[in-house]
Amino acid sequence: MTTLVWFKRDLRVADHAALARAAAMGDVIPLYVFEPEYWAQPDVSGRQFDFVRESVEELARDLAALGVPLVVRVGRVVDVLADLRDLLGIESILSHEETGSAWTYARDLDVASWCRANSVAWEELAQSGVVRRLNGRDGWAKQRNAYLRLEQVDVPAGTTGPALPSDSVPRLVAKDHCPERQRGGRQMALSLLGSFLTERGQSYRKDMSSPVTGEWSCSRLSPYLAFGCLSGREAAQAAAVRQREVKGTREGWGGSLKSFQARLAWRDHFMQKLEDEPRLEHRCLHSAYENMRPRTPDAARLAAWEKGETGIPFVDACMRYLDATGWMNFRMRSMLMAVASYHLWLDWRVTGLHLARQFTDFEPGIHWPQSQMQSGTTGMNTVRIYNPVKQGKDQDPAGTFTRRWCPELAPVPDQFLQEPWAWEGADKVLGKTYPAPIVDVLDAARQAREKVWAVRRGGAFRDEAKRVIHKHASRKDSQGHFVDDRDAKRRKAGVTPARDSRQIGFDF
Repeated sequence: MTTLVWFKRDLRVADHAALARAAAMGDVIPLYVFEPEYWAQPDVSGRQFDFVRESVEELARDLAALGVPLVVRVGRVVDVLADLRDLLGIESILSHEETGSAWTYARDLDVASWCRANSVAWEELAQSGVVRRLNGRDGWAKQRNAYLRLEQVDVPAGTTGPALPSDSVPRLVAKDHCPERQRGGRQMALSLLGSFLTERGQSYRKDMSSPVTGEWSCSRLSPYLAFGCLSGREAAQAAAVRQREVKGTREGWGGSLKSFQARLAWRDHFMQKLEDEPRLEHRCLHSAYENMRPRTPDAARLAAWEKGETGIPFVDACMRYLDATGWMNFRMRSMLMAVASYHLWLDWRVTGLHLARQFTDFEPGIHWPQSQMQSGTTGMNTVRIYNPVKQGKDQDPAGTFTRRWCPELAPVPDQFLQEPWAWEGADKVLGKTYPAPIVDVLDAARQAREKVWAVRRGGAFRDEAKRVIHKHASRKDSQGHFVDDRDAKRRKAGVTPARDSRQIGFDF
C-alpha cells in the first residue's frame, strides 16, 4: 500500500505521527506543496517564504536520508493530489491537523471534499495540545497536558517509496528586507533549544520582558514551532528533563524553566481559541466592539506606526527592530498592538495584518486572539493600555536599544530620551531629524479608555461576555500553567482583571 503524507506546518521527520504511521503501512510519498494563492494572501511575507523554503529544503535532505525523497510541487493542493492519484492510484492521505488562517481552513475543506468525491481516505492526526471539535474548555488543560506527556514518535527506519520529480519553486512573494531574520530548518531549532536549556535560558524569567535582554535570554524557538521544525512536545519534554536536572539548585533555572513550560501551555491555549472559533480572525470576539473603531484607518497614523515614525521613541525603536529581525519579545509585541489600538485608535484587523507580515514566526492561532486581546475587543480581558514612555524607561533604562534603532535622537539627553518633547532643546530635533509625536500619549490613552469602557456598560454586554468566558476562558490546571479566568473574585462586571500578565505574548 502506498500512502501520501502531506506536510504542512510540520516540517520535520522526528515526532511526526503521520510519517511514522504511513511508513508502518507500506510505501510513502512525502509531499509538500508551495501554493501560489496562499503566498498571495495579505498576512504573509517574503521573510516567511524564505524561512519555509529553507525548512523544506532541510526536510528534503532528512527524508532522502531515510530513503524517501520529498516531492515538492507548486500549485493548488487539490490539483496536485489529482495528478498524483491519476499517476499512482493514491487512495490514502495522512497529515497533521492545522489550526491556520481562514484561507488554509477553506483550503482544507476543499481537500476534504475532493477526497470524498474521489474515494480517497484522508486522516488528520494531532500534533499539539489543540483538540478538534472540543465541546467546552472544562477538562481541556488535562487533555493538553496528557498529550504532552505521551512518548514521542520515533523517526521511521527502513522507509520506502517511489522517486517522483519535483517542481522548481519560483519566488511566490516579494522578497522583503530582513537582514537579521532567523534561518529556517530543524538543525537551527535543535541548536537553539540546546543553548537555551543549558545556557541562555537561565535568566529567562527575569530577562524576557525587555528587548535588550530578551534577544539573548528568550529561546527564539517561535518560528520553528510555528512551522513545525520542532514539535511542542519535543520542546516541553526537553525542558522537563532539564527541570529534573536542575531541581534544588539556586541558579535561577527552576523559575525560568517553569515560566517556559507555562509559555508552551499558553501557546496551545490561544491556538485552541482560533480552533474553536475561526471567525475571530475577522470578527471581534465580543460583538459590541465590532464598530468601536473605524474600519478605514487614519492613513497617516497607520503609516507612521508601520515605519517606526510615530515620534514615540520606544515604539519606533521596537518597530524598526522588528522590521530588521522578524522577531520581537512578548511584552513589546503587546505594547505595539496596544499603542496602535488605543493611542492611535486603529482597528486590530488592519494593524494585525501588518504585524503578521513582519513576524517570521506568524502563527494565526496565536496572532489573532492576541491581537484582539491587546485591542480590548474580547469582552473577557481587562483593558490593558501600555504607557510607551514608561515601558521605554522600564525596559531600556540605559537607552541603548532606543538609541541604536532611533539614531536621530543622539542629541537628546538620557533623561529625556523616551519623551524628547519634554526637553528644552526639543525644537532642534523634533520635526527636523526625528518626527514630533503624532498624538499626546496621556491624552490619547485617556480618550481610548473612556471609549472602551463606555461599550462595556449594560446587561447585554455582560450576558455576551459570560458566554465568551464560558467558551474561551482558561481553567486552572494541576500543572500550575493556567489561572482560572472564570473565578468571580477575579472579575468585575463580567470581565477579568489585570492579573493575566502571563497571557500577553507567546513568542518565546
